[in-house]
Amino acid sequence: MRDLTPREQEVTALAAQGRSNDEIAEHLRVSLFTMRTHIRHSLRKLGARNRAQLVALAFKTGLVSARSGGGVGQPNVSSTATHSSA
Repeated sequence: MRDLTPREQEVTALAAQGRSNDEIAEHLRVSLFTMRTHIRHSLRKLGARNRAQLVALAFKTGLVSARSGGGVGQPNVSSTATHSSA
């Protein structure tokens, strides 16, 4: 995950929470095109073939973690996040 920019980490974490493209774009106050670009860059940088693999990698690397009780993942990054060492 360290190859991702802070914004790409944030978008990946939000995708891992189950948010739709529209929801992520609205949350970050960016265009849908910009949000999709962040997802596409994350996929390429991590070698993921699809969004499901991207989400799996987010959990595997600790970018997000499952809540107690098996709930939806919590992002471990914020909009001002720095590069992860994972």
